[in-house]
Amino acid sequence: MFRGSAAALVTPFNNDGNVDYYSLKKLIKHQKVNKADAIVVLGTTGEAPVITRYEREKIIDFVSSGIAGSMPVIIGTGTNNTSEVIEMNKIAERYNAAGVLIVNPYYNKGTQKSLVDHYKNISEHTSLPILLYNVPSRTGMNLLPETVYQIHSSCKNVAGIKEASGDISQIVKLFSIMPDDFLIFSGNDDQVLPIMALGGNGVISVFSNLLPDVMGEICKAMLDKNFEKAVDLNKKYLRLMNILFAETNPIPIKYALSCLGLCSNILRLPLSPASEKTMQLIDDELEVLGVSYAES
Repeated sequence: MFRGSAAALVTPFNNDGNVDYYSLKKLIKHQKVNKADAIVVLGTTGEAPVITRYEREKIIDFVSSGIAGSMPVIIGTGTNNTSEVIEMNKIAERYNAAGVLIVNPYYNKGTQKSLVDHYKNISEHTSLPILLYNVPSRTGMNLLPETVYQIHSSCKNVAGIKEASGDISQIVKLFSIMPDDFLIFSGNDDQVLPIMALGGNGVISVFSNLLPDVMGEICKAMLDKNFEKAVDLNKKYLRLMNILFAETNPIPIKYALSCLGLCSNILRLPLSPASEKTMQLIDDELEVLGVSYAES
């Protein structure tokens, strides 16, 4: 599917609350110019739960046309309704997505067995490669390594996982039981180094919205086993990576992108813009790092 860094792209909005396609074009260009390895749309960072079915298809069409084959486009299609995921996957298929990213079903809170059944049913209804997405802080449910193994064993097109449990011990176990061709991506920007050191394939990143070239360099250095360079870059940018999670994602990244003139600092309810404290933290760190503000 890809190796390296993929931005979990934000969805920009206008003052009237509609999708801002002018800014979306700028965000796509920002990824292309900075040589991102892939792009993920309509995930958590893209505020997928508040995107309508009509908007979803239009966004996928717009991004796919804008990328024009220059990098893989992966579509977030996960919900807590199995049949709805299947329908979302059909949209992704129509636009020749490189794969789909499917988050664990949230709120319903089933069992590890029900997760196997959920993903197996989805797998049987799409030919697209599937990336599982484990983020228990969002879903209230952890996808255990043994369950990942069962899902992969019974679903031929489950190609990998975005691992955002934050539990390095769990991720170490995942590497120990999965075959070498199973793709494991970090879902947390601050854990790219340990996960890639274990053999991970890269990251699906919030930080990459802002500085795709930097995260790309970190991943390339890890893949090249240039650990000194990767560590140095990670040290330099780690504080900013963490500040981007000072409040619920994508609240901070939307503000940071607005500072660079890439989109407006507008979110859809139930999310609200960043607090003054968070905005000041971002302002200060961008200044320390010499990240330039774009002219308006």
